[in-house]
Amino acid sequence: MASSANVIQVDTERIDLKNRSLAAFLAWLVPGAGHFYQGRHTKGSLYLVCIMTTWMLGFALGGGHVVYASWQPGDRRWHYILQAGVGAAALPALIQGNRMRKMTDKGVTSRSYEPMWGGFMAPPHRPVIEDRTDEVSAWYATYGAGYEMGTWYTMIAGLLNILVIYDAYAGPLAVPISGRKKKDDDDSEQQADSEQQAAGESDSGAAAASSASTPEAKS
Repeated sequence: MASSANVIQVDTERIDLKNRSLAAFLAWLVPGAGHFYQGRHTKGSLYLVCIMTTWMLGFALGGGHVVYASWQPGDRRWHYILQAGVGAAALPALIQGNRMRKMTDKGVTSRSYEPMWGGFMAPPHRPVIEDRTDEVSAWYATYGAGYEMGTWYTMIAGLLNILVIYDAYAGPLAVPISGRKKKDDDDSEQQADSEQQAAGESDSGAAAASSASTPEAKS
């Protein structure tokens, strides 16, 4: 049985948000998943398509290198905090970043470190030695403005999903649109009734005046 605390009234429709915390977690894990869990399939589909399309477009513009988690000196990827808003799609970067951090703590240099999965979402090599190629510089040289655009697109996708998470937890904004419409309709009906009543009284008065004048005309 649905808890009354999780059932909200929006316009004329009752929406069961179910377990709000679970819905919010699902919405973070996969954009729109929380709404599917709540039975709000139209919104869920819209969020999934729009956010993941923005994410994948940005990822492609940057050649697959714009999403990574790094806490190395000189390369602290603060962008990832926003990119992580899309949940599961950004988790490989977190795994790669943590693994690299643990390996460097053990004395393995970032240059000799070999990431998993062929380097997918792995932090770049940022050598101090000038005759070694800095991977980030190489990515900028290869993809140009696409690298910056890709970074922004993935960050925007993460930010948008934060709004989706909130919507899954709190539900849609309850604006009584139909209530206002009903009031306007009632006002219109009352005005029409008043006009009809006034017209009826006018017709009755005219008929009475006509009846009163008829005998005089005959005499």
